[in-house]
Amino acid sequence: MSRRLTRAGNRIGVWLYQRLDGRLSSGSKSVTVLLITVPGRRTGLPRSTCVRFLDTPDGPVVWGTGSGAKSDPDWFRNLRAAELAEVQIRRDRLRLRPRELTGADRDAMWTDTILERAPGVARYARKAGRPIPVAVLQPLDGPGN
Repeated sequence: MSRRLTRAGNRIGVWLYQRLDGRLSSGSKSVTVLLITVPGRRTGLPRSTCVRFLDTPDGPVVWGTGSGAKSDPDWFRNLRAAELAEVQIRRDRLRLRPRELTGADRDAMWTDTILERAPGVARYARKAGRPIPVAVLQPLDGPGN
């Protein structure tokens, strides 16, 4: 039942984000949320979800705590398999290339950016007991593209 409620809540959140251009997306001025759409890794059908992000010089950074779940959230597994992501940040709609960070790059982004600017995220990482995956969403004309 919990998974069904989560899916229903996600659908409502996506609908609200799209209709209100993200104006009521987080309930807090210090938390920024984007809407990300990528193909499902098994079905290929578009899957959308609202996720927290931080702006960085390389592009928006997202992470998959899954609210402390023991495994990576479905949206991050779909992102990992995607070549492109459609992203809505408030009214702006962008096509970005996801790049999962690994090793020292991931650790630096996690410690120096995410935990520095969003320290409350650490409690979800502790609850999850796993390394939290991190990805940067790069502009298509960015470095390495």
